Amino acid sequence: MIFERIAPEQHDTLDGVAEPSENPRLVGQAQVADMLAAAYRSGKLPHALILAGPVGIGKATLAFHVAHHVLKHPHAEAAPERLAVPDPASGLFRQIATGAHPSVLHLTRPLNDKTKTFKSVVTVDEIRKVSQFLSLTSHDGGYRVVIIDPADDMNVNAANALLKNLEEPPSRTLFILVVHAPGSLLPTIRSRCQMIRISPLDRDSLFEVLETIEPPPPEDAAARTALAERAGGSVRAAVLLTQYGGLEIASALDRLVASKRPDIAGAHRLADAVAGRDQAIPFDIFNSHALALLETAASEAAASGALGRAKTLSDTWHEARQAIVETETYNLDKKQHALTMIDRLNSAMRM
Repeated sequence: MIFERIAPEQHDTLDGVAEPSENPRLVGQAQVADMLAAAYRSGKLPHALILAGPVGIGKATLAFHVAHHVLKHPHAEAAPERLAVPDPASGLFRQIATGAHPSVLHLTRPLNDKTKTFKSVVTVDEIRKVSQFLSLTSHDGGYRVVIIDPADDMNVNAANALLKNLEEPPSRTLFILVVHAPGSLLPTIRSRCQMIRISPLDRDSLFEVLETIEPPPPEDAAARTALAERAGGSVRAAVLLTQYGGLEIASALDRLVASKRPDIAGAHRLADAVAGRDQAIPFDIFNSHALALLETAASEAAASGALGRAKTLSDTWHEARQAIVETETYNLDKKQHALTMIDRLNSAMRM
């Protein structure tokens, strides 16, 4: 079956993989889905939710399924006990998927009209659309749903603008913030939302999803085990690892960091591989793995009581994240960024 995309392209779109808004299947998150359906049916669904968890585990898909549910069943007391399964042939599904439904506002990183690339943050201009959206009469008197994905990417001005909307929301309004790192949000935003932790997919659920994507995952048992361990319950991570050279990029960076002496030639080879033209996804894989290495090392240091080392690694993580944002925002030299990132990792991890 040939996949046909109907959703608008996003900053993190992957070829052949459905966007959350056009994905009728929700795998591995039944417990959370049932909890939200029950809360809606009983009239106890909060006006603002934070769906928190690692990238690529179905948080945004769950957000759109909740939006579909409350719009399909505007009378909560008559809603089914479980989230409605979207019908891809229905008008409601297609309107939500294409971004055309008047009661759903999906905010993410916008396209930069000058560079024709996506911006590195969710801007204040995007969040200002919320006030205009909520000022309009709701469609059929039902819910209005605002989905921000990922809310981590809001800059300070955008976060402050959202805070004003969260303080006094109109009735029958639902905010859903998709968040990879809850600590990146303003405490005042977190305090106005109900946090729901979303777990990574178990191995069976992970491969259930991967079997629907071309090419399918490897059949070899050892290869599947290695993929599951590397992916960490994330479908996105698994796709990047198998289809975009992610395994090779991660392994190369691991070797450079583990080496006892600097490997200048190896660093340049890796930087060339991820910083070339049309290499946006490999560059993102490189940066994501670099941040993951720092995050894991900081957590292990804290757990072992090495608080000084944990703070240094945490500070390095924030510096690295800022460097990524600046490189993307100002279109800086990506090879130099990659080389600097490798040096930063080596300095922090070898202390």
